Amino acid sequence: MNLYYLIQEPKIKLAKNPLLLLLHGYGSNEEDLFSFASELPDEYYVISVRAPYDLQPYGHAWYAIHFDADENKFSDNEQAKESVQLIASFIDEIVSKYPIDTTNVNLIGFSQGAILSYATALTFPNKITKVVALSGYFNQEIMPEVIDTKAISHLKFFVSHGSVDQVIPVEWARKAKPALESLGIEVEYHEYPVGHGVAPQNFFDFKNWLQK
Repeated sequence: MNLYYLIQEPKIKLAKNPLLLLLHGYGSNEEDLFSFASELPDEYYVISVRAPYDLQPYGHAWYAIHFDADENKFSDNEQAKESVQLIASFIDEIVSKYPIDTTNVNLIGFSQGAILSYATALTFPNKITKVVALSGYFNQEIMPEVIDTKAISHLKFFVSHGSVDQVIPVEWARKAKPALESLGIEVEYHEYPVGHGVAPQNFFDFKNWLQK
């Protein structure tokens, strides 16, 4: 399956440029995060990819979210795992198509995109360098059963969340840092006084983190 995407070429061309891959949230599309592409560091390819499942009346999803009779939400974890595989294949496709530095491939995910960014990095650590996980959570159920701590030791995560998020409770997000640290991964964690969205300060903080 070929995923549709938008691309911004690096403003500073190197022999091989690093990549920022943007993964949007449930019910959104590739234009959402791409709206801040021009503000991202100049040396990166910025690619924003559209999730594979179409929702009605509009928007896209990486996996289905179902509601039961008591209005409890639950995720289709099998679909989520399939999307992790899709993202990994997409990275292979993109690095063969553009002069991208394969040792510097970074994910920026929002909400459902952040949940999949965690899983993609831990399932395919050889493909990923850094992860910016915005307003998501660490879903243990879509992680590999066995995690090779040596293979993931280079990964770095920037995790952030709105303290008044009504969609994904901040308590869920707070579990990511200890979960990643227990695997020996370096994590920077921030909270901002917003709901389910990216505050301007949050944007500046992760941009600075990417550049250091």
